[in-house]
Amino acid sequence: MALITPGLSLSRRLRRTPFSDGVEAAGVKAYTVYNRMLLPTVFESMEADYHHLKRHVQVWDVACERQVELRGPDAGRLMQMLTPRDLRGMTAGQCFYVPIVDETGGMLNDPVAVKLAEDRWWISIADSDLLYWVKGIANGWRLDVLVDEPDVSPLAVQGPKAEDLMVRVFGEAIRSIRFFRFGVFQFEGRDTVIARSGYSKQGGFEIYVEGGDLGMPLWTRLFEAGADLEVRAGCPNLIERIESGLLSYGNDMTDDNTPHECGLGKFCNTHTAIGCIGRDALLRVAKEGPVQQIRPIAIEGDVVPRCDRAWPLFADGRQVGQVTSATWSPDFATNVAIGMVKMTHWTPGTRVEVETPEGMRGATIRQDFWN
Repeated sequence: MALITPGLSLSRRLRRTPFSDGVEAAGVKAYTVYNRMLLPTVFESMEADYHHLKRHVQVWDVACERQVELRGPDAGRLMQMLTPRDLRGMTAGQCFYVPIVDETGGMLNDPVAVKLAEDRWWISIADSDLLYWVKGIANGWRLDVLVDEPDVSPLAVQGPKAEDLMVRVFGEAIRSIRFFRFGVFQFEGRDTVIARSGYSKQGGFEIYVEGGDLGMPLWTRLFEAGADLEVRAGCPNLIERIESGLLSYGNDMTDDNTPHECGLGKFCNTHTAIGCIGRDALLRVAKEGPVQQIRPIAIEGDVVPRCDRAWPLFADGRQVGQVTSATWSPDFATNVAIGMVKMTHWTPGTRVEVETPEGMRGATIRQDFWN
């Protein structure tokens, strides 16, 4: 009996984006919900979208990556309270990937922090209600800072031809933006922040569109400029994400996990991140080391089913972790997966078994992700 995939009942509670008209005209076939906003997940098919992303250029509606804006004299102090990454050397014009933790050291979000000025920051968040946590910290500590969600909607341009397309719209100066840096460019007479970043490893940019009225004019301009580059509407692709080891908050990590368990210890300067709320807890974790950690896992056999819940990992009859994201990779001809594995079994080459909805599968812990 064929399984029927439930659909979404759309309403005003599921927020549309400034690019939704373009997404629908491009033939979107599926959405997920992210920060109470629509996020496209499939256009032609997951595999067709994947191959196109790796060869050409796509425009992604990622307006669901909402911003938390910090503005005021204590903006920098508040930003440092949120993360164990030492921000003292960060200058205006830089973007930092920053684990956000609570008082126990648990991950609350893994956003990109955009430093616009000493007294103005954007936190480009993953799927969680981080705004309320940040407001609570600011008010509880009586900081001189305004915290809100601005009218800023990111539009990503991703793929090997992304730079060529962006140059046609914003000029040759785009080429000078370094990875995880941003510049300010003009579009229809307005300043627009553009960063060399994105949720793929195919290269590209994220355009922080201030003002929803600019959404469709920019969408249309990109498609007009990129017709001969085979530009298409796209979206973060599950296959490419797992191959690249790009973690998904809520899937691969939650507030039960520390940054060290998520393999993000390199973004934690716990000894020098003075003021971070979770610093004391993370100092203990850093000293003792994690007992489990994210690992790439290759799963044997035919195409695995959809991974919409954690799959237990076993060795010698004992559970030693769980798979949190998995799918078939056409380019690598295997099932690629991300999992949280106990230290007793996380050594590359270790054989384990995965309990999928269709039965047990053999699997191997890998050293590196595929991309």
